[in-house]
Amino acid sequence: MTKISSSSVCGVALSSLELAAFGDENKISIWSVGDFGNVGTSGEYQGEPQLLCDIRHHGDVMDMQFFDQERIVVASSTGSVTIFRHHQNNQTLSINQRWERAHYHVDPDIPFCGGASCTGVICNNPEIVTVGEDGRINLFRADHKEAVRTIENADSSTLHAVTFLRTTEILTVNSIGQLKIWDFRQQRNEPSQIFSLTGDRIPLHCVDRHPNQQHIVATGGQDGMLSIWDVRQGSMPVSLLNAHEAEMWEVHFHPSNPDHLFTCSEDGSLWHWDTSTDVSEKPSFFHQGGRSITVLSHTANQSVISAWLNNNPTKDRMEITNLVPNQTLSVNSLDVLGPCLVCGTDSEAIYVNRHLFS
Repeated sequence: MTKISSSSVCGVALSSLELAAFGDENKISIWSVGDFGNVGTSGEYQGEPQLLCDIRHHGDVMDMQFFDQERIVVASSTGSVTIFRHHQNNQTLSINQRWERAHYHVDPDIPFCGGASCTGVICNNPEIVTVGEDGRINLFRADHKEAVRTIENADSSTLHAVTFLRTTEILTVNSIGQLKIWDFRQQRNEPSQIFSLTGDRIPLHCVDRHPNQQHIVATGGQDGMLSIWDVRQGSMPVSLLNAHEAEMWEVHFHPSNPDHLFTCSEDGSLWHWDTSTDVSEKPSFFHQGGRSITVLSHTANQSVISAWLNNNPTKDRMEITNLVPNQTLSVNSLDVLGPCLVCGTDSEAIYVNRHLFS
């Protein structure tokens, strides 16, 4: 895993063009994370990714995602949402579109009191959905100057993250441990389903949907637990897995290998969860350096899907590896695509792993 010196990184996004976008308190930067060096004797890439360009950003970067091959959508602590365009011909960044007050606090006497952090963004071209600490949900389209739809009082608590379940449905997580499904085909501004983690109202910080099985959802929150849900049935998670020792900030299924899942935490760890059937036969990577714990057993005739949904830990096997075992400060954000994983930390470093499955 390659380390790049940087300021505290709050947002990370990967592009299929082998580009990574990073965001911190006041800057967006684009890096090339392709084959940037020679392969060393132990299989690691030597040398550092190349900084291509950067641009000033107003406020802290709360979340970010590539919209397409040229545009990145960025959520700000000021409440604004900005689309930046990456001009690859001359390696510059420019503002393509900005919604200044996408999220804001309301005072009865002052219609627009002050900006509220936009805490999460998800893209499904041509649509962009944002959520914020104001409990508001916005549906934008890149070619529209105003929101296509806004649910003003979607939640009385902070909405921390959002993901698409289907083209017309999104799922949000909030600060009182709830998941809510919203169907944009319905005109009423109420969720179609509500799920609850526990009676303790432990805040949920992150959510991701299985790329092939839309009913399978993973969440993480303040207690560091990894929760797996089947939104087709019940209102409680299928399984709760002991994970991090502090808040979990991000959870991501691998988009093309969803038997692999990645989480990062305030405790400085970045975990790779592997439910693949042949994990015991895989060399080096899964057993090097970090914590390696056999949690579940897995037989060859079971599907990967059943491993995520199985609530009996004696029937399946899962391998867990900490990819940054020497990290001490918070790992704030991660993204994964193909063989590449990137993460941003509070230790003035960005980590790039280009050989996840080698």
